[in-house]
Amino acid sequence: MGNSKSSAGQNFRSQFLPEEQAEVDRLFAALSSDEDSSRASPRSFPLQALKKHVGEALPPGMVTRLYDGMRRVDLTGRAKGPSERVSREQFTASMSHLLKGNSEEKSLVILKMISAADGPVRAGEVQKFAEDLVGSVVHVLSHGQELKGWAAGPGPRCDVVAPLTLSTPFPLDGEGLLGPQWQDRECDQAVIADWVFRAPQVAAFLGVVIHKGFRVPCPSLDLRTLVPECEADPGRSILDVLSVTYVNAHLPRERRHRWRLLFSSELHGHSFSQLCGRVARRGPCVAVLEDHGGHVFGGFASRSWEVKPQFQGDNNCFLFSIAPRMAVYTPTGYNDHYMYLNQGQQTMPNGLGMGGQHGYFGLWVDVDFGKGHSKAKPTCTTYNSPQLSAAEDFRFDRMEVWAVGDPSESELAKSNKSILDVDPEARALLEISGRPRHSEGLREPPEDQ
Repeated sequence: MGNSKSSAGQNFRSQFLPEEQAEVDRLFAALSSDEDSSRASPRSFPLQALKKHVGEALPPGMVTRLYDGMRRVDLTGRAKGPSERVSREQFTASMSHLLKGNSEEKSLVILKMISAADGPVRAGEVQKFAEDLVGSVVHVLSHGQELKGWAAGPGPRCDVVAPLTLSTPFPLDGEGLLGPQWQDRECDQAVIADWVFRAPQVAAFLGVVIHKGFRVPCPSLDLRTLVPECEADPGRSILDVLSVTYVNAHLPRERRHRWRLLFSSELHGHSFSQLCGRVARRGPCVAVLEDHGGHVFGGFASRSWEVKPQFQGDNNCFLFSIAPRMAVYTPTGYNDHYMYLNQGQQTMPNGLGMGGQHGYFGLWVDVDFGKGHSKAKPTCTTYNSPQLSAAEDFRFDRMEVWAVGDPSESELAKSNKSILDVDPEARALLEISGRPRHSEGLREPPEDQ
């Protein structure tokens, strides 16, 4: 019996493909190499061995959490307390649960990573775990130089980002944080399992931490779509890597691998004409802005923007908030007022809008660039979103629009239009001045003419 693996250990091993089993076994062998191989009892490893293997790839606190989660696994149900070291069976079971398990199996290990006590944990402890997990993701990606061009962002952002994983089982206050009255709420395994199920970022972030920190494969993890390539210099961008990761997770999968900067008020000026000229007919894109109250919010346009006095888009569009809390708001089906972009009209509103109705948009950027509104009493009819801005009528200095995914051939062709085709104001000024349109006759006429 001493030299045979337990049936429980064998069951957990069977969750892995042969090549995955080999990697898990290789890692355990490296961690337990300080043990005398001639001993009859199964090998095991201490915390120090795990810290030595991980090095600086993960914060020490997260390494300790992972180790405690492993050594507290009780495969027999008869243990009187956590073991002093992690056995092969405990290690295999933990890796199986965290990398291959369902929400219930993941919650078993997460509970043990949160607290040594048996039974429920407190909501405040869950929030601290979420903050540590978010911080560890930024740390491990920075250490591995895999931010793909995005800025890591300041550390305190974790206090804003982490509650996104708590927003389903726990109510948040107006600042996007867990209210004091809920800090002591008891959370049993069913609550944690529901949290993991409803907030897929938890499993994805754990996968990043284990895959990059432990250097073992994570079959369900695709870093190509988790963190998109940044085709711009994002040094002064409104978004950091966690903000991008959050919004990116809600995009269609084929749009998640690359973001291309189309418009930045800091680079291209505070001009609605520039905005129209740079975003029209360029495919699906994400618009984001920061108002003078410090709120960061925006929307995803699932279709190319067209300058015209009609609503456009489809039910893949959504609005989102980044600060003071992270949230995504999807269509309700009440109406089809997904997107609106217009300029140079006498009888229709001129500006960029998403959701709601004329004069009462969920997100509106006025043709008088730098002004906008977010009106929702109590919520936007199209997206069920609350007021996204600090004030209903807001001012802003910073706005960005990012094309997502690869442009199609038709999008590339349409993007070759002159700004005069999509900017009636610029065309009118040119005609009034008597200056010729030198591009005429040198390119194909627009499709809609």
